[in-house]
Amino acid sequence: MTPREAFADQARSCRALGSELTARVAEGLGIALEPDQGRVAQAILNWPGEPSSRGDSVPLRVAGALHAMVRRGMAPELARAYAQGEAPPAVMIAALQAHEDFVLDWLKSPPQTNEVGRSTAIIAAAHFLRPALPLSVLELGASAGLNLNWHRYRLEPQDSTAAFGPKDSPVTLRPDWRGTPPAPAPICVAAAEGIDLNPLNAATDGERLLAYCWPDQTERLSRLEAALTLARQFPPQVAAGDAADWLEMRLIGRAQGQMRFVYHTVAWQYFPPETQTRCEAALQDAGARARADSPLVHFAMEADGGKAAGLRLRVWDGGMREWQLGRADFHGRWIDWQPELL
Repeated sequence: MTPREAFADQARSCRALGSELTARVAEGLGIALEPDQGRVAQAILNWPGEPSSRGDSVPLRVAGALHAMVRRGMAPELARAYAQGEAPPAVMIAALQAHEDFVLDWLKSPPQTNEVGRSTAIIAAAHFLRPALPLSVLELGASAGLNLNWHRYRLEPQDSTAAFGPKDSPVTLRPDWRGTPPAPAPICVAAAEGIDLNPLNAATDGERLLAYCWPDQTERLSRLEAALTLARQFPPQVAAGDAADWLEMRLIGRAQGQMRFVYHTVAWQYFPPETQTRCEAALQDAGARARADSPLVHFAMEADGGKAAGLRLRVWDGGMREWQLGRADFHGRWIDWQPELL
C-alpha cells in the first residue's frame, strides 16, 4: 500500500471508530502532502516499510505528532482549528514544516495507545468466570499497564442494572451493551503484571498516550486521564521484553491456590508469528498441568477479520473448555455479549 492509500485507509477506519476529526487529518494529509514541502513530507511519502495500519501505521504517527504539538502549545493555529472540528491541510503542513525535528523524532516510534475502554471486556470476562480463587493476572502487550488496573475500574453497562467494581472509582466505563451481562462476582486480584516490547511509564509518559488519543473523542481523553491518575496511585508492573520469553517463564510450574489469568486486547496481531506460536505453546503446556486448585485462563479480545473484536475465553482446570463470549468495539464503546460454549 502506498503512503497516500494508507492515509485514505486510515481515514475510513477513524470514521468507523467515531473520530471525524482524525479522519479529516488523515484524509487531508493523504491528498495534500508533496515532496517539496520539507523533510517530514519527504519522509512520509518515501516511507521504506508498510505505511498502513497493517505495518508501521504512519498516518497515526503523524496524527499523534500533530496532537502532541497542539497539547504542548506548539501549534496555536492548528489548535484553534481542532477546537472547531477542522483540520485544514495548509495549517497541518505549516505545523509539520515549523517543527520538523520534533515530528521526525516522533515518526521513529510506532503509535502506542493504552485503550482503557478495553477493560470493559476484561471485567466482563473475569465476572463470567466467577473465580473461586485469587487471580494472578498476566497481560501480554500491556503498553503502560493501565488495563492491569481493571479491577479498580467501575463498569456500568448502559440500559442495564448490573454494575461491577468499586463505586468510588475515578474511572467509569459505560458501554452500550447488547445481551445479558454476567452476574457480578467477588473478585480478588492477588497480583498483576504485564509485558511489552516498549512499555510506557504511566507517571512519565502520560502525554505520549494522550497524544495518540484522538482529539475530538473527549470522553476517551477524560477516561485516559483518570486512568493515568489512578495509575500513579497504583503503579502497574510492566516489564520490557518479548511476550513469549516472559510468558514461558511465568507459566513454569503450577500456581497452586491461584487462577492464572492471561489476557491481551488488540495486541496479538502485532506479535511476530514466532512469538504467537510460542505463546500458544506455553499456554497449551501450562494448561495440560493445570488442575482445579491451579487453573489457567486465557482471554483474548482480538481482531478476527470482522469490523469488531472477537471475545474468546479458554479455561484449563484438568480439562479444557472454550467460549466465544461475543464481540466488542475496538475502543470498548459497545459489547455484544453472547456467551457460547464451543
